[in-house]
Amino acid sequence: MKNIFVILYFVPTLFFAQDTIKGMVMESSPQGKHLPLAGANVIWEGTSLGVITDIDGNFTLPYESSYKRLSISYVGYKSKIIDVKDSNTIIHIVLQSTDDLEEVTVTTRKKASATSYIASQNITTISSKELLKAACCNLSESFETNPSIDVNFSDAISGTKQIKMLGLTSPYILITTENVPSIRGAAQAYGLSFIPGTWVESIQVTKGAGSVTNGFESIAGQINAELVKPLTDKKVFINAYASINGRLELNTHFNTQLNEKWSTGLYIHGDKRGEKFDKNGDSFLDLPVGNQINVMNRWQYTNPEKGLISFLNLRFLDDNKQSGQLAYDPKVHKFGHSVWGSEVDTRRIEFSGKLGYVNPEIPYQSLGLQVSYSSHNQDSYFGNRTYEIDHKSVFTNLIYNTIISDSRHKIKTGVGYSHDTYNEQVSTIDYSRNENAVGGFFEYSFDNLDAVNLTAGVRIDHHNLLGTFVTPRFHARYTPWEKSALRFSFGRGKRAANIFAENQKLFASSRSINIQDVKGKIYGLNPEIAWNYGISFLQGFQLFKRKADINIDFYKTDFQNQVVVDYETPTEINFYNLEGESFANSLQVEFNYTPLNRLDLKTAYKYYNVKTQYKSGKLEKPLTPNQRIFTNISYETSPTSKGGLWKFDATFNWLSQQRFSSTMQSPEAYRLPQYSPSISTVNAQITKVFSNQFELYIGGENITNVRQNNPILSADNPFGSNFDSTFVYGPVFGSMYYAGLRFKIN
Repeated sequence: MKNIFVILYFVPTLFFAQDTIKGMVMESSPQGKHLPLAGANVIWEGTSLGVITDIDGNFTLPYESSYKRLSISYVGYKSKIIDVKDSNTIIHIVLQSTDDLEEVTVTTRKKASATSYIASQNITTISSKELLKAACCNLSESFETNPSIDVNFSDAISGTKQIKMLGLTSPYILITTENVPSIRGAAQAYGLSFIPGTWVESIQVTKGAGSVTNGFESIAGQINAELVKPLTDKKVFINAYASINGRLELNTHFNTQLNEKWSTGLYIHGDKRGEKFDKNGDSFLDLPVGNQINVMNRWQYTNPEKGLISFLNLRFLDDNKQSGQLAYDPKVHKFGHSVWGSEVDTRRIEFSGKLGYVNPEIPYQSLGLQVSYSSHNQDSYFGNRTYEIDHKSVFTNLIYNTIISDSRHKIKTGVGYSHDTYNEQVSTIDYSRNENAVGGFFEYSFDNLDAVNLTAGVRIDHHNLLGTFVTPRFHARYTPWEKSALRFSFGRGKRAANIFAENQKLFASSRSINIQDVKGKIYGLNPEIAWNYGISFLQGFQLFKRKADINIDFYKTDFQNQVVVDYETPTEINFYNLEGESFANSLQVEFNYTPLNRLDLKTAYKYYNVKTQYKSGKLEKPLTPNQRIFTNISYETSPTSKGGLWKFDATFNWLSQQRFSSTMQSPEAYRLPQYSPSISTVNAQITKVFSNQFELYIGGENITNVRQNNPILSADNPFGSNFDSTFVYGPVFGSMYYAGLRFKIN
C-alpha cells in the first residue's frame, strides 16, 4: 500500500520538472484589431500533447528540445504551424478567419461494438445499433451478441436470466445507470429485467477493477448503461413485440424540446405474459406468467454558455410474476400442501439527478454532482416459504476534475455518501439492518495518446459495518506499435454479500438454510474482499485488405475472503466464510473481421478456471462451463434512395460441460451425473427497414430447439425434501420465435 501512495505522489512530479513555453493566440477583427481567441487548440506537432487557450487567449505548454513545431488551429480559422527554437520564446499567433472552406464528405461505417485503443481501461462500447441485433426486451437480454458477458437462466421456475463476467456472477459486477449504481441490494435478482432495452442508448463493459470514482464494490468489472436523452432521442418512438411464448410488449417514447435549454421525455414500458406452457410435461410452468408497467419521466437542462448540463429522472415500476405448477391458483392453493406455487410482486420508485458544470473560463475544469434515491419493495413467497424485502437507498457523489500543468496530467477527486436500509424477512426470521458509508477518492491520469496512458486511484471509506478501509486501483495502456494496445490493471474490491437477495433461486427448492455465524456484522458473516489482476492485448491489422482486429485478455480474481454459497449437500444450502483458496481465472481470445462490405464477423473463445474451497474440498464453481465458443455474423444491404434496407444477424453459442453440485447423498432417483452435457444454441434475426421512420423484425432464439429435459428434481413431489429447481444448465422452453415493429418520428 505504501508503494501505491509513492507512485501517486511521484508520477506527476516526474513530468513537472521541465521547461515551459508561453504564448497568446489572437484573431484579427474587421477593423484590424487583434483580439484574444479563447478555446484555440495548441499542440506540439507529431504528438498529442497540447492545451486550449484560456479566456484571454493565453496558453502554457511543457517544452523539450525535441519539440520543434507548434500547430495552432480553431474551427473557422486557417491553421498555422510555428517553429520554436527554445523555451525562452514568447509566442504571439494571429489566426485569420476563413469563410470559404472546401467541402469534404467522409463516408464510414461505425462498428456496432468496439474496444477502445486509447483508454487505459479495457472498455468495450456496445452501441444502440448492436442492441438492435436482438429483441433486447430488457437489459438482461442485451448481451446475447457480446462474447464478454455470459447469460443463462438462474433456475427452472422464475424465468430470471443471470449474467456472468470473468466467471463471476452479477453481484461481483458493478452495474450502473449513467455511472450511478443501480442494480444492487434488493434488485440483484430481477433488476436487470427492470430496465427496458429501448431505454438504453449504449452500454460500456469494463473488465477488471473499475474506477475509484464509482465506489469500492466492483470486483470483476463494471457494466454501465447510458439511457436515451430527451434532446437527442426521437420525438416519438414506438416498439411493439410479440413472441410465441405468450409475451406481449409495448414501448413508447415521447420527447419534447420545451425551449433552448429544457427538454423532457416520457418513456412507458408495458409487458404481459398470460399464456401457460409446460412443454416437458413436468407439471411446472416453463416460464412465469405476469405483467410489468414501467414509467420514466426524464428532464434535461443544457446551458453551454454557462457550462451547465443536468438530468432529472423520475421512475415508477410495478412488476408481478406467478410461477409454479400449471394448476396453481393462488386464491385456492396459497400456502397449502397440494399444489406448489410462487408469486413475486415488486414495486420500485426511483429519483436520480446529475448536475454538471464545466468552467467556460478555465479549460478542463469541471464539477459534477450525482444523487439518487430508490425504494424497492418485494413481497414474495415460494411454496410455503415467504421472502420479503424493503430496501431504501440513497447515493450521492461529488466529483471535481482539473488538470495539472497541461492536459496530459488530469486529476479527479471527490467525496461520496451512501445509505441503505434493509427490512428483510425470511419466513419468520428478521434480518433487517442499516448501512452507511462515507468516503473520499483521488485519481490521477497521465494521457499521452501516442504511447502511454495510466490511471492510478485510491479511495478511503468508512462503513458502519465494514469498518474503515482503503481501495487502490491502477490501469495502464501502452502502444508498442501502430494500431495496438497493451493493458495492465489491478485493484481491490470489498462488498457486503446480500445472501438472500442475490440467491433467491434457493427458495425454489426445499433446501434448509444454514448460516455459519462467525460473529460478523451482516448475517453473522464477514465481508467479501478480492483482488483482480488483468492483462490484455488488442491489435488491429489488415487481412486481405480488410479491417480486422484480435483481442486477447487474461484476468485473475483472488478472494481474500468470500461468502461461500454451498449447494454440495443436497437438502441444504450453507453460507459460510471462506477457509482456503477461491479464485476465478478467465482467458478470452476475440477476433473481429469485415470480410465484405457491410458484413461483420465476430468470434471468440473463452476458458474459465473457477474454483472455491468448500467444506467438502476444492471444487469447480457449479454450473460454470470452463469453455465457450461464440460467433456472431451480421450483414446489411446497401440503403435505397428512400433509406430502406435489410439486416441479417445470427449468433452461435457453444458451452462445454458444467459441474452439478453433488447429489451423491440423494436417493438414487434424484441423483445427477457429475457434469452436464455440452450444449449449443443459435439465435437469428431479420430486420426490414422500410424507411427512416418504420421497420419490422422477426427472429428466433434457440432455433435448434435445444432443451434441458427434467430440469426440476422431484417435480412430482414439490413439498418433499428433494425438490430442487436450481440445476439449470441450458434452455427450458426450447425454441422461441418473435416479431415486432419500430416506428419513429424524428
